[in-house]
Amino acid sequence: MQSIYDKYQLKHVINASGRMTILGVSTPTPEVVERVAYGLNNYFEIKDLVNKTGEYIANLLNVEAAMVVSCASAGIAQAVAAVIVQDDDDLLLNLHSSDKVVPREIILPKGHNVNFGAPVDTMVSLGGGKVVEAGFANECSAAQLAAKITPNTAAILYIKSHHTVQKSMLTVEQAAKVAHDHQLPLIVDAAAEEELTAYYQAGGDIVIYSGAKAIEGPTSGLVIGKKQYIEWVKRQSQGIGRAMKVGKEGILGLTLAIEQYLTATKETGAEMVNRMSQFISDLNAIKGISARIVWDGAGRDIARTEISFDENMIGKTTYQIMSELKQGDTAIYFREYKANEGKVEADIRSVSTEQLDVISKNIRLLVEGI
Repeated sequence: MQSIYDKYQLKHVINASGRMTILGVSTPTPEVVERVAYGLNNYFEIKDLVNKTGEYIANLLNVEAAMVVSCASAGIAQAVAAVIVQDDDDLLLNLHSSDKVVPREIILPKGHNVNFGAPVDTMVSLGGGKVVEAGFANECSAAQLAAKITPNTAAILYIKSHHTVQKSMLTVEQAAKVAHDHQLPLIVDAAAEEELTAYYQAGGDIVIYSGAKAIEGPTSGLVIGKKQYIEWVKRQSQGIGRAMKVGKEGILGLTLAIEQYLTATKETGAEMVNRMSQFISDLNAIKGISARIVWDGAGRDIARTEISFDENMIGKTTYQIMSELKQGDTAIYFREYKANEGKVEADIRSVSTEQLDVISKNIRLLVEGI
């Protein structure tokens, strides 16, 4: 049978950038794929499916409530809409057109107002909210966060991500204390995080995860939190959530993926280091290149290879090298956040040992021509 790659003239991809949306995020287990297929081929009362799988997930995680949404970004938008609309039926149906005066401001640290592939500000706006930044680009304290609270504040939003500024930022626990001292909910976007209950236990009232990143489920999102807030999020299926609905296959697939995730043996950072040792040696043998181990900037147990290019010696910029690596029959992707500094990172969680060898050989060919 003709392959999908051949039929649509698609490139094969070696994904050394991590679980990124632009490459399809992750690859679920065969059991999850089978569960997705079951969902596609059977009918359910969707409201019942949402409620019953939510209860099941909440019991697995020992949290008050949970639900599956279409993705983490949709989770942010619907969470914002939930805390603004609450039980107001008119506002539910007229979120963006209503001139009703209700709290709509969502406070977040300035260093958290990032572009993760789309702007955080856009997700808040989709939910009918208005971003209010607290602190500065390089710092935000609990006092600076609290200083922005007014009667127009609907919630505090905290982004737990490698995309955000890490230094001099208050913790989730500190943000939760500020929120709760002022009778406000704390929304935590933890899309790519690996710990599924830490931020709930730290005081998050609504905590949002990508279903397709660390959990390795189908395209989906997970929202957990206090029961009242999750019920308000569910109500958004009649409002903005209608444009973000998750299919029955995604609900069933993610529910099983979470169950597997909680019992699976995960590759540790130390094991990643061991697996990268030959790869780093091969890279360091190429003129104009140095490679070393670095650890995840957001504190996760993820080790990566940082590759530095001597652009003057090589005669190409790092951006040029990255572009050329994507042009072959097999496109090779890295984490390019520091490409302006002549550095990229290889995330090997979705890369086999054989593929690491392909990567080093392709880099050698581009740099040395051999």
